[in-house]
Amino acid sequence: MATMPTPQTATRVASGGRLVFGKPEKAKGGRLLVRSCDNGGRGGNGRRVTVEAVNGAVKLNGAAVVADVRQVPAPPPPSSVDGGGDVRLGKFVEGRLLYRQQFVIRSYEIGPDRTATMETIMNLLQETALNHVMCSGLAGDGFGATRQMSLRKLIWVVTRINIQVDKYSRWGDVVEIDTWVASSGKNGMRRDWIIRDRSTKNMIARATSNWVMMNRETRRLSKIPEEVRQEVLPFYLDRSIIAADADAGGRKIEKLTDSTAEHIRSGLAPRWSDMDVNQHVNNVKYIGWILESVPLDVLEDYHLTSITLDYRRECRQSQLLESLTSMTTTSSPATSRCSADLHSTHLIRQQDDGAEIVRARAEWRCKEHRRAMKQP
Repeated sequence: MATMPTPQTATRVASGGRLVFGKPEKAKGGRLLVRSCDNGGRGGNGRRVTVEAVNGAVKLNGAAVVADVRQVPAPPPPSSVDGGGDVRLGKFVEGRLLYRQQFVIRSYEIGPDRTATMETIMNLLQETALNHVMCSGLAGDGFGATRQMSLRKLIWVVTRINIQVDKYSRWGDVVEIDTWVASSGKNGMRRDWIIRDRSTKNMIARATSNWVMMNRETRRLSKIPEEVRQEVLPFYLDRSIIAADADAGGRKIEKLTDSTAEHIRSGLAPRWSDMDVNQHVNNVKYIGWILESVPLDVLEDYHLTSITLDYRRECRQSQLLESLTSMTTTSSPATSRCSADLHSTHLIRQQDDGAEIVRARAEWRCKEHRRAMKQP
């Protein structure tokens, strides 16, 4: 029969936690009894269990388990629950050329109208892209950088992204995102995404983006080294989800000025949490600053259905920013609000010297319930 460990013995389980025994007490028949073990593993997961060990016979929360307290199994790690593998990651399809991942829309990812925000969509696109690199086996020590890029102190930076949304998901919906990469000119890479509603399999959004390389120390753009090109070449898929003419043919976005902007919001300050591991403001954060200068009635009555962002320079935490917006409508001035779509042009610039950081162009469609309310 297995013997009882001494009160001072801390028995480690498979998950890295400890069973910390309470003070022994006498039970009937002279048996030795220990109660109330604490699974206080490294980092403290906060779970308490009640273990009764009577002369080697063990009960966990009242249920008989193994004969020796030193063999009490730890609960399976979250990554292997239900045999699902690592829950952070998705899977490859089409011969490892396309990466697919699913996400649940959380309560903190929706806006006042209970649908996912454009920032949520961009965050999910970014997460899928990074996990694509991780699952491919190419990941180095950078933020989505390959091993050869890390050796050369290179990082990816986005120069342009276009997102088109047909339907915004709601809290609790599950979305399925596909992503893949292709070449873009001599020294660029294009990444595309498709977002589907998992229950209907209908496509609800799509996006395309262009990326170039930058030296993380000099902050200067770099050509793609041949070693890096050979790393990523096996993953290239020559497929476009948004045709060039669907994004105004890549037309240059108009630059707003104090005289052409209808709305200006000053004093926007990047926070520490806005920075990413590449030591600049994360590209998703600009969406929030763009919306700071959009009129409130537009945000309440319209969905942002398409946005194109041209990233023109990095932004650091020490810089104060200004957001500029100009709105136009597709109909005559006499047309009632919400009977026509809107177009907008945006600029994020440094407040002190006016240096451009991001230009953007967007399209807006009236929310259905708002349109119904405003019809005669």
